[in-house]
Amino acid sequence: MPLSVNPATGDRIAGYDVHPPEQLEAVLAAAAAAQHDWRATPLDKRLPLLSAIARELRSDVERYAELITREMGKPIAEARAEIEKSAWTLDHYAENSERYLAAEPVPSSATESVVVFEPLGVLLAIMPWNYPFWQFFRFLAPALAAGNGAILKHASNVSGCAVLLAEIVRRAGAPEGLCSTVLVEPATVADLIADDRIAAVTLTGSTEVGAIVAAQAGAQLKKHVLELGGSDPFIVLADADLDAASTAAVRSRFNTTGQSCVNAKRLIVDESVADEFVDLVVDKAAALVVGDPLDEKTQIGPLARGDLRDVLHGQVERTVAAGATRRVGGHPVDGPGFFYPPTVLDHVTPEMAAFTEETFGPVASVTRVSGAAEAIELANRTEYGLGAALWTADLDEARRLVPLIDAGAVFVNGMVASDPRLPFGGIKKSGYGRELGWHGIREFVNVKTVWIGPVVQA
Repeated sequence: MPLSVNPATGDRIAGYDVHPPEQLEAVLAAAAAAQHDWRATPLDKRLPLLSAIARELRSDVERYAELITREMGKPIAEARAEIEKSAWTLDHYAENSERYLAAEPVPSSATESVVVFEPLGVLLAIMPWNYPFWQFFRFLAPALAAGNGAILKHASNVSGCAVLLAEIVRRAGAPEGLCSTVLVEPATVADLIADDRIAAVTLTGSTEVGAIVAAQAGAQLKKHVLELGGSDPFIVLADADLDAASTAAVRSRFNTTGQSCVNAKRLIVDESVADEFVDLVVDKAAALVVGDPLDEKTQIGPLARGDLRDVLHGQVERTVAAGATRRVGGHPVDGPGFFYPPTVLDHVTPEMAAFTEETFGPVASVTRVSGAAEAIELANRTEYGLGAALWTADLDEARRLVPLIDAGAVFVNGMVASDPRLPFGGIKKSGYGRELGWHGIREFVNVKTVWIGPVVQA
Protein backbone atom coordinates (compact mmCIF):
# COMPACT_ATOMS: atom_id res chain seq x y z
CA MET A 1 0.00 0.00 0.00
CA PRO A 2 1.42 3.45 -0.89
CA LEU A 3 1.93 5.26 2.41
CA SER A 4 2.46 8.97 3.03
CA VAL A 5 4.49 9.80 6.16
CA ASN A 6 5.45 13.24 7.46
CA PRO A 7 9.28 13.08 7.56
CA ALA A 8 9.46 15.92 10.08
CA THR A 9 7.54 13.90 12.69
CA GLY A 10 7.45 10.31 11.46
CA ASP A 11 3.65 10.39 11.72
CA ARG A 12 1.47 8.72 9.11
CA ILE A 13 -0.46 11.15 6.90
CA ALA A 14 -2.48 8.76 4.76
CA GLY A 15 -2.53 5.37 3.11
CA TYR A 16 -3.72 4.77 -0.44
CA ASP A 17 -5.21 1.73 -2.14
CA VAL A 18 -3.47 0.58 -5.30
CA HIS A 19 -5.50 0.60 -8.48
CA PRO A 20 -6.94 -2.85 -9.29
CA PRO A 21 -6.53 -4.24 -12.82
CA GLU A 22 -9.96 -3.11 -13.98
CA GLN A 23 -9.24 0.48 -12.90
CA LEU A 24 -5.87 0.46 -14.68
CA GLU A 25 -7.60 -0.79 -17.81
CA ALA A 26 -10.09 2.05 -17.61
CA VAL A 27 -7.29 4.61 -17.20
CA LEU A 28 -5.38 3.27 -20.19
CA ALA A 29 -8.48 3.13 -22.38
CA ALA A 30 -9.48 6.67 -21.45
CA ALA A 31 -5.95 7.97 -22.05
CA ALA A 32 -5.76 6.39 -25.50
CA ALA A 33 -9.15 7.82 -26.50
CA ALA A 34 -8.38 11.28 -25.15
CA GLN A 35 -4.97 11.44 -26.81
CA HIS A 36 -6.47 10.36 -30.15
CA ASP A 37 -8.61 13.50 -30.10
CA TRP A 38 -5.92 15.70 -28.54
CA ARG A 39 -3.39 15.00 -31.29
CA ALA A 40 -5.97 16.14 -33.85
CA THR A 41 -6.43 19.43 -31.98
CA PRO A 42 -4.43 22.21 -33.67
CA LEU A 43 -1.34 23.29 -31.76
CA ASP A 44 -2.62 26.81 -31.18
CA LYS A 45 -5.73 25.29 -29.56
CA ARG A 46 -3.67 22.99 -27.31
CA LEU A 47 -1.39 25.64 -25.85
CA PRO A 48 -4.04 27.55 -23.84
CA LEU A 49 -4.35 24.47 -21.60
CA LEU A 50 -0.75 24.97 -20.48
CA SER A 51 -1.47 28.57 -19.52
CA ALA A 52 -4.59 27.45 -17.67
CA ILE A 53 -2.62 24.89 -15.64
CA ALA A 54 -0.08 27.59 -14.74
CA ARG A 55 -2.89 29.84 -13.52
CA GLU A 56 -4.34 26.99 -11.49
CA LEU A 57 -0.98 26.43 -9.81
CA ARG A 58 -0.59 30.10 -8.94
CA SER A 59 -4.16 30.32 -7.65
CA ASP A 60 -3.48 28.14 -4.61
CA VAL A 61 0.27 28.19 -4.01
CA GLU A 62 0.06 27.84 -0.24
CA ARG A 63 -2.07 24.71 -0.37
CA TYR A 64 0.14 23.00 -2.91
CA ALA A 65 3.39 24.03 -1.23
CA GLU A 66 2.20 22.82 2.16
CA LEU A 67 1.37 19.40 0.76
CA ILE A 68 4.87 19.11 -0.73
CA THR A 69 6.38 20.06 2.62
CA ARG A 70 4.24 17.68 4.63
CA GLU A 71 4.86 14.71 2.36
CA MET A 72 8.60 15.00 1.63
CA GLY A 73 9.91 17.59 4.09
CA LYS A 74 11.04 20.39 1.78
CA PRO A 75 11.27 23.79 3.55
CA ILE A 76 8.11 25.74 2.77
CA ALA A 77 9.92 28.58 0.99
CA GLU A 78 11.53 26.08 -1.39
CA ALA A 79 8.17 24.36 -1.92
CA ARG A 80 6.60 27.67 -2.99
CA ALA A 81 9.49 28.22 -5.38
CA GLU A 82 8.86 24.77 -6.84
CA ILE A 83 5.24 25.69 -7.60
CA GLU A 84 6.30 28.92 -9.30
CA LYS A 85 8.99 27.16 -11.33
CA SER A 86 6.39 24.65 -12.51
CA ALA A 87 4.09 27.48 -13.60
CA TRP A 88 6.99 29.25 -15.35
CA THR A 89 7.75 26.08 -17.30
CA LEU A 90 4.13 25.75 -18.41
CA ASP A 91 4.15 29.40 -19.50
CA HIS A 92 7.41 28.86 -21.37
CA TYR A 93 6.02 26.04 -23.47
CA ALA A 94 2.74 27.88 -24.02
CA GLU A 95 4.74 30.77 -25.47
CA ASN A 96 7.42 28.85 -27.40
CA SER A 97 6.02 25.51 -28.57
CA GLU A 98 4.86 26.82 -31.94
CA ARG A 99 8.47 27.78 -32.63
CA TYR A 100 9.88 24.55 -31.18
CA LEU A 101 7.52 22.38 -33.26
CA ALA A 102 7.49 24.41 -36.48
CA ALA A 103 7.91 22.33 -39.63
CA GLU A 104 11.39 22.55 -41.14
CA PRO A 105 11.52 22.89 -44.93
CA VAL A 106 14.44 21.18 -46.66
CA PRO A 107 15.62 23.06 -49.78
CA SER A 108 15.20 21.13 -53.01
CA SER A 109 14.94 22.24 -56.62
CA ALA A 110 12.49 19.62 -57.86
CA THR A 111 10.53 18.43 -54.81
CA GLU A 112 8.81 19.69 -51.70
CA SER A 113 10.53 18.24 -48.64
CA VAL A 114 9.73 19.07 -45.04
CA VAL A 115 10.38 17.63 -41.57
CA VAL A 116 7.40 17.69 -39.22
CA PHE A 117 7.04 16.79 -35.55
CA GLU A 118 4.06 14.68 -34.53
CA PRO A 119 3.06 13.20 -31.15
CA LEU A 120 3.90 9.63 -30.20
CA GLY A 121 0.84 8.86 -28.06
CA VAL A 122 0.32 8.22 -24.35
CA LEU A 123 3.50 8.61 -22.29
CA LEU A 124 4.22 6.91 -18.96
CA ALA A 125 5.99 9.23 -16.50
CA ILE A 126 7.74 7.55 -13.55
CA MET A 127 8.60 10.36 -11.17
CA PRO A 128 10.58 10.81 -7.90
CA TRP A 129 9.64 12.38 -4.59
CA ASN A 130 12.26 15.15 -4.28
CA TYR A 131 10.50 17.62 -6.60
CA PRO A 132 6.99 16.14 -6.72
CA PHE A 133 5.44 19.01 -8.72
CA TRP A 134 8.38 20.34 -10.75
CA GLN A 135 9.59 16.98 -12.05
CA PHE A 136 6.09 16.20 -13.31
CA PHE A 137 5.31 19.52 -14.94
CA ARG A 138 8.67 19.80 -16.66
CA PHE A 139 7.68 16.58 -18.43
CA LEU A 140 3.98 17.35 -18.85
CA ALA A 141 4.25 20.83 -20.38
CA PRO A 142 6.16 19.79 -23.53
CA ALA A 143 4.30 16.47 -23.70
CA LEU A 144 0.87 18.10 -23.85
CA ALA A 145 2.06 20.83 -26.19
CA ALA A 146 3.32 18.20 -28.63
CA GLY A 147 -0.05 16.41 -28.60
CA ASN A 148 0.76 13.52 -26.28
CA GLY A 149 -1.22 12.19 -23.33
CA ALA A 150 0.25 11.31 -19.94
CA ILE A 151 -0.07 8.72 -17.19
CA LEU A 152 1.82 9.48 -13.97
CA LYS A 153 3.28 6.81 -11.70
CA HIS A 154 4.72 8.80 -8.81
CA ALA A 155 6.91 7.81 -5.86
CA SER A 156 4.69 6.14 -3.26
CA ASN A 157 5.65 8.48 -0.42
CA VAL A 158 4.18 11.47 -2.30
CA SER A 159 0.93 9.80 -3.33
CA GLY A 160 -1.07 12.77 -2.02
CA CYS A 161 0.81 15.02 -4.45
CA ALA A 162 0.31 12.46 -7.23
CA VAL A 163 -3.47 12.42 -6.83
CA LEU A 164 -3.61 16.20 -6.59
CA LEU A 165 -1.50 16.72 -9.72
CA ALA A 166 -4.07 14.95 -11.91
CA GLU A 167 -6.85 16.96 -10.27
CA ILE A 168 -5.04 20.23 -11.00
CA VAL A 169 -4.74 19.37 -14.69
CA ARG A 170 -8.41 18.38 -14.88
CA ARG A 171 -9.52 21.55 -13.11
CA ALA A 172 -7.56 23.57 -15.65
CA GLY A 173 -9.70 22.11 -18.41
CA ALA A 174 -7.81 19.09 -19.75
CA PRO A 175 -9.95 16.59 -21.66
CA GLU A 176 -11.10 13.73 -19.45
CA GLY A 177 -8.49 10.97 -19.34
CA LEU A 178 -5.71 12.92 -21.08
CA CYS A 179 -3.63 13.11 -17.89
CA SER A 180 -4.14 10.59 -15.09
CA THR A 181 -2.37 9.28 -12.00
CA VAL A 182 -2.09 5.58 -11.24
CA LEU A 183 -1.23 4.19 -7.83
CA VAL A 184 0.53 0.87 -8.36
CA GLU A 185 3.18 -1.30 -6.81
CA PRO A 186 6.61 -1.27 -8.55
CA ALA A 187 6.01 -4.74 -10.00
CA THR A 188 3.06 -3.41 -12.01
CA VAL A 189 5.20 -0.87 -13.87
CA ALA A 190 6.52 -3.50 -16.27
CA ASP A 191 2.94 -4.36 -17.27
CA LEU A 192 2.22 -0.68 -17.94
CA ILE A 193 5.34 -0.32 -20.07
CA ALA A 194 4.39 -3.41 -22.04
CA ASP A 195 0.85 -2.21 -22.75
CA ASP A 196 0.39 -1.28 -26.40
CA ARG A 197 -1.34 1.96 -25.40
CA ILE A 198 1.85 3.26 -23.80
CA ALA A 199 4.01 4.76 -26.56
CA ALA A 200 7.07 5.83 -24.56
CA VAL A 201 8.45 6.20 -21.04
CA THR A 202 10.23 8.89 -19.07
CA LEU A 203 11.88 8.24 -15.72
CA THR A 204 13.55 10.48 -13.18
CA GLY A 205 15.06 8.41 -10.40
CA SER A 206 17.99 6.35 -9.27
CA THR A 207 20.50 4.78 -11.62
CA GLU A 208 19.51 1.33 -10.37
CA VAL A 209 15.81 1.83 -11.16
CA GLY A 210 16.76 3.49 -14.45
CA ALA A 211 18.56 0.35 -15.59
CA ILE A 212 15.46 -1.75 -14.83
CA VAL A 213 13.09 0.60 -16.66
CA ALA A 214 15.48 0.89 -19.61
CA ALA A 215 15.53 -2.88 -19.93
CA GLN A 216 11.74 -3.09 -19.76
CA ALA A 217 11.20 -0.31 -22.29
CA GLY A 218 13.95 -1.64 -24.53
CA ALA A 219 12.37 -5.08 -24.58
CA GLN A 220 9.23 -3.41 -25.96
CA LEU A 221 11.25 -1.24 -28.38
CA LYS A 222 9.77 1.89 -26.84
CA LYS A 223 11.46 5.28 -26.67
CA HIS A 224 12.52 6.29 -23.18
CA VAL A 225 14.31 9.18 -21.49
CA LEU A 226 16.26 8.65 -18.26
CA GLU A 227 17.29 11.37 -15.82
CA LEU A 228 19.19 9.53 -13.12
CA GLY A 229 21.67 10.08 -10.32
CA GLY A 230 24.55 12.49 -10.07
CA SER A 231 27.70 13.20 -8.11
CA ASP A 232 28.32 16.69 -9.40
CA PRO A 233 31.77 18.24 -8.98
CA PHE A 234 32.12 21.84 -7.84
CA ILE A 235 35.62 22.89 -8.93
CA VAL A 236 37.28 25.88 -7.27
CA LEU A 237 40.55 27.03 -8.88
CA ALA A 238 43.17 29.16 -7.16
CA ASP A 239 41.99 32.46 -8.66
CA ALA A 240 38.29 32.02 -7.85
CA ASP A 241 36.26 34.53 -5.84
CA LEU A 242 36.18 32.46 -2.66
CA ASP A 243 33.35 34.32 -0.94
CA ALA A 244 31.05 34.00 -3.95
CA ALA A 245 32.14 30.41 -4.58
CA SER A 246 31.60 29.33 -0.99
CA THR A 247 28.15 30.94 -0.91
CA ALA A 248 27.18 29.15 -4.11
CA ALA A 249 28.67 25.88 -2.86
CA VAL A 250 26.59 25.96 0.31
CA ARG A 251 23.43 26.86 -1.57
CA SER A 252 24.09 24.24 -4.24
CA ARG A 253 24.91 21.48 -1.77
CA PHE A 254 22.19 22.07 0.78
CA ASN A 255 19.10 23.17 -1.14
CA THR A 256 16.30 20.59 -0.91
CA THR A 257 18.24 19.36 2.16
CA GLY A 258 20.83 17.97 -0.24
CA GLN A 259 18.32 15.69 -1.95
CA SER A 260 18.71 16.73 -5.57
CA CYS A 261 20.47 15.02 -8.46
CA VAL A 262 22.26 18.30 -9.31
CA ASN A 263 23.38 19.25 -5.83
CA ALA A 264 27.12 20.03 -5.72
CA LYS A 265 28.21 16.84 -4.02
CA ARG A 266 32.01 16.91 -4.43
CA LEU A 267 33.83 20.18 -3.73
CA ILE A 268 37.18 19.90 -5.55
CA VAL A 269 39.40 22.76 -4.44
CA ASP A 270 42.90 23.96 -5.29
CA GLU A 271 45.07 23.26 -2.25
CA SER A 272 46.49 26.80 -2.23
CA VAL A 273 43.09 28.25 -1.27
CA ALA A 274 41.49 25.19 0.34
CA ASP A 275 41.92 26.23 3.98
CA GLU A 276 40.24 29.59 3.43
CA PHE A 277 37.50 28.13 1.24
CA VAL A 278 36.67 25.32 3.66
CA ASP A 279 36.49 27.74 6.60
CA LEU A 280 34.00 29.86 4.65
CA VAL A 281 31.90 26.81 3.73
CA VAL A 282 31.92 25.50 7.30
CA ASP A 283 30.83 28.86 8.73
CA LYS A 284 28.02 29.25 6.19
CA ALA A 285 26.84 25.65 6.54
CA ALA A 286 26.82 25.87 10.32
CA ALA A 287 24.62 28.98 10.12
CA LEU A 288 21.84 27.18 8.20
CA VAL A 289 18.66 26.78 10.24
CA VAL A 290 17.53 23.19 10.77
CA GLY A 291 13.96 22.65 11.90
CA ASP A 292 10.27 22.33 11.15
CA PRO A 293 10.01 22.68 7.36
CA LEU A 294 6.72 24.56 7.75
CA ASP A 295 8.55 27.28 9.68
CA GLU A 296 9.49 30.20 7.42
CA LYS A 297 12.95 30.43 8.98
CA THR A 298 13.89 26.81 8.28
CA GLN A 299 16.52 26.21 5.59
CA ILE A 300 17.22 22.51 6.23
CA GLY A 301 14.32 20.15 6.70
CA PRO A 302 14.28 16.41 7.32
CA LEU A 303 15.35 13.77 4.86
CA ALA A 304 12.37 12.26 3.09
CA ARG A 305 12.62 8.83 4.74
CA GLY A 306 14.37 7.24 7.68
CA ASP A 307 16.18 4.68 5.54
CA LEU A 308 17.70 7.49 3.47
CA ARG A 309 19.12 9.06 6.62
CA ASP A 310 20.59 5.72 7.68
CA VAL A 311 22.33 5.28 4.31
CA LEU A 312 23.70 8.82 4.39
CA HIS A 313 25.06 8.47 7.91
CA GLY A 314 26.71 5.20 6.95
CA GLN A 315 28.52 6.98 4.12
CA VAL A 316 29.70 9.68 6.53
CA GLU A 317 30.94 7.14 9.07
CA ARG A 318 32.83 5.12 6.44
CA THR A 319 34.40 8.29 5.03
CA VAL A 320 35.55 9.51 8.46
CA ALA A 321 36.83 6.06 9.36
CA ALA A 322 38.93 6.16 6.17
CA GLY A 323 40.64 9.38 7.31
CA ALA A 324 38.43 12.35 6.39
CA THR A 325 37.90 15.20 8.86
CA ARG A 326 34.39 15.90 10.15
CA ARG A 327 34.38 19.73 10.29
CA VAL A 328 30.73 20.30 11.15
CA GLY A 329 27.68 18.08 11.61
CA GLY A 330 27.95 14.42 10.81
CA HIS A 331 25.52 12.92 13.35
CA PRO A 332 21.74 12.36 13.12
CA VAL A 333 19.64 14.89 15.00
CA ASP A 334 17.99 13.44 18.13
CA GLY A 335 14.21 13.53 18.35
CA PRO A 336 11.31 12.81 16.03
CA GLY A 337 11.60 12.94 12.27
CA PHE A 338 14.47 12.15 9.91
CA PHE A 339 16.74 15.15 10.42
CA TYR A 340 20.44 15.27 9.56
CA PRO A 341 22.45 18.47 10.05
CA PRO A 342 24.49 20.29 7.40
CA THR A 343 27.75 18.36 7.32
CA VAL A 344 31.15 19.21 5.84
CA LEU A 345 33.84 16.55 5.45
CA ASP A 346 37.34 17.78 4.63
CA HIS A 347 40.38 15.91 3.28
CA VAL A 348 38.18 13.45 1.39
CA THR A 349 40.24 11.36 -1.01
CA PRO A 350 39.01 9.66 -4.20
CA GLU A 351 38.72 6.19 -2.71
CA MET A 352 36.41 7.28 0.16
CA ALA A 353 32.66 6.66 0.18
CA ALA A 354 31.70 10.36 0.08
CA PHE A 355 33.66 10.69 -3.17
CA THR A 356 32.87 7.42 -4.94
CA GLU A 357 29.15 7.20 -4.02
CA GLU A 358 26.28 9.60 -4.56
CA THR A 359 25.46 11.22 -1.21
CA PHE A 360 21.77 12.14 -1.21
CA GLY A 361 21.49 14.47 1.75
CA PRO A 362 23.12 17.49 3.43
CA VAL A 363 26.74 16.30 3.29
CA ALA A 364 29.48 18.18 1.43
CA SER A 365 32.83 16.53 0.80
CA VAL A 366 36.00 18.53 0.11
CA THR A 367 38.86 17.10 -1.92
CA ARG A 368 42.08 19.11 -2.30
CA VAL A 369 44.00 19.14 -5.60
CA SER A 370 47.27 20.54 -6.90
CA GLY A 371 45.83 22.45 -9.87
CA ALA A 372 43.38 22.48 -12.77
CA ALA A 373 44.62 19.29 -14.39
CA GLU A 374 44.11 17.20 -11.26
CA ALA A 375 40.78 18.93 -10.60
CA ILE A 376 39.43 17.91 -14.00
CA GLU A 377 40.77 14.38 -13.66
CA LEU A 378 39.02 13.91 -10.31
CA ALA A 379 35.86 15.64 -11.49
CA ASN A 380 35.58 13.00 -14.22
CA ARG A 381 36.47 10.11 -11.90
CA THR A 382 32.85 9.10 -11.36
CA GLU A 383 30.28 6.89 -13.03
CA TYR A 384 27.96 9.90 -13.24
CA GLY A 385 27.87 12.84 -15.62
CA LEU A 386 24.97 15.16 -14.87
CA GLY A 387 26.19 18.66 -13.99
CA ALA A 388 29.41 20.41 -12.98
CA ALA A 389 30.41 23.85 -11.73
CA LEU A 390 33.74 25.54 -12.42
CA TRP A 391 34.93 28.63 -10.53
CA THR A 392 37.76 30.77 -11.88
CA ALA A 393 38.46 34.41 -12.68
CA ASP A 394 40.12 33.42 -15.96
CA LEU A 395 37.33 32.95 -18.49
CA ASP A 396 39.73 31.95 -21.24
CA GLU A 397 40.95 29.16 -18.99
CA ALA A 398 37.34 28.24 -18.23
CA ARG A 399 36.55 27.94 -21.95
CA ARG A 400 39.57 25.68 -22.35
CA LEU A 401 38.55 23.45 -19.45
CA VAL A 402 34.81 23.14 -20.08
CA PRO A 403 35.19 20.68 -23.01
CA LEU A 404 37.34 18.45 -20.78
CA ILE A 405 34.56 17.98 -18.18
CA ASP A 406 32.28 14.97 -18.61
CA ALA A 407 28.81 16.35 -17.88
CA GLY A 408 25.50 17.23 -19.47
CA ALA A 409 25.91 20.82 -18.22
CA VAL A 410 28.79 22.94 -16.97
CA PHE A 411 28.14 26.21 -15.17
CA VAL A 412 31.06 28.63 -14.92
CA ASN A 413 31.01 30.84 -11.81
CA GLY A 414 27.46 29.78 -11.06
CA MET A 415 25.32 27.08 -9.48
CA VAL A 416 24.05 24.23 -11.65
CA ALA A 417 20.26 24.51 -12.01
CA SER A 418 17.54 23.46 -14.42
CA ASP A 419 15.85 26.08 -16.57
CA PRO A 420 12.92 25.53 -18.99
CA ARG A 421 14.86 27.38 -21.72
CA LEU A 422 17.85 25.03 -21.57
CA PRO A 423 18.21 21.29 -22.20
CA PHE A 424 18.69 19.22 -19.05
CA GLY A 425 20.13 15.72 -18.77
CA GLY A 426 23.31 13.76 -18.35
CA ILE A 427 25.77 11.24 -19.72
CA LYS A 428 27.29 8.03 -18.40
CA LYS A 429 25.16 6.58 -15.57
CA SER A 430 23.29 9.85 -15.15
CA GLY A 431 21.10 8.74 -18.03
CA TYR A 432 20.33 9.83 -21.58
CA GLY A 433 17.90 11.99 -23.46
CA ARG A 434 17.05 15.57 -22.60
CA GLU A 435 14.25 17.45 -20.89
CA LEU A 436 13.37 21.14 -21.29
CA GLY A 437 14.11 23.58 -24.09
CA TRP A 438 13.33 22.59 -27.67
CA HIS A 439 15.41 19.45 -27.19
CA GLY A 440 12.98 18.24 -24.52
CA ILE A 441 9.83 18.77 -26.53
CA ARG A 442 11.32 16.81 -29.44
CA GLU A 443 12.19 13.75 -27.35
CA PHE A 444 8.63 12.43 -27.55
CA VAL A 445 7.66 13.23 -31.11
CA ASN A 446 7.83 11.39 -34.39
CA VAL A 447 10.35 13.30 -36.48
CA LYS A 448 8.64 12.66 -39.81
CA THR A 449 10.14 13.32 -43.22
CA VAL A 450 7.59 14.36 -45.85
CA TRP A 451 8.74 14.23 -49.48
CA ILE A 452 6.40 15.38 -52.23
CA GLY A 453 7.49 14.93 -55.81
CA PRO A 454 6.25 16.81 -58.84
CA VAL A 455 2.99 15.82 -60.47
CA VAL A 456 3.68 13.75 -63.55
CA GLN A 457 1.57 14.94 -66.46
CA ALA A 458 -0.08 12.26 -68.58
